[in-house]
Amino acid sequence: MIAFLSGNLESLQEDAAVIDVGGVGYEVNVSSEVLSGLSAIGVGNTVRLYTYTYIREDTLALYGFLSRDDLSLFKLLITVSGIGPKGGLSLLSTLSAEDLRFSILTGDARTIARAPGIGRKTAERVILDLRDKVSSASASKDDEGFGTLAAGDLRGQLSGSEAQAQPSPAADAVEALVALGYQRAEAARAVKKCGEKEDTEAILREALRFL
Repeated sequence: MIAFLSGNLESLQEDAAVIDVGGVGYEVNVSSEVLSGLSAIGVGNTVRLYTYTYIREDTLALYGFLSRDDLSLFKLLITVSGIGPKGGLSLLSTLSAEDLRFSILTGDARTIARAPGIGRKTAERVILDLRDKVSSASASKDDEGFGTLAAGDLRGQLSGSEAQAQPSPAADAVEALVALGYQRAEAARAVKKCGEKEDTEAILREALRFL
């Protein structure tokens, strides 16, 4: 298995990148977010992609990501029935990894279903299968600087030993709003607008202003 590729960025295609590693060009399937990141680095410069090798009968394909954290999320996604590598890449092209985690943790099937090829039932299956796994992975990666829930919005609210012992303040706030009668999706969006806060009551007070 190829764990990562490090070499010169030879070219960018619509949904793939070619990495020159020691004179050998590897075509790697990437999400639109990764494509944007590679474009910012620029063709001809050195890049590193963490890769997943997909082998099925007569198919051999590489899928690449800019961080191990995103690769781990991709591997979780393709364990869900009905989501293969293309579906996983579609999800990560529509939503950032952080936003996708947030949607899974808060049960926001509508947002997940925005990805091409992902219907409502599949989105609900993603939530059912991965909610606990995403929460555990987020907490366990804290020491590596990973495990952020929504960069720039809810960063750090699932980190630290406190997060391992109990749900995050953001998740608690969403559940409280659902108990008050709000739809989970609108509750999640309101909580996300509150930014970084470690107090559930403070999140609730501010979130209610957005509802």
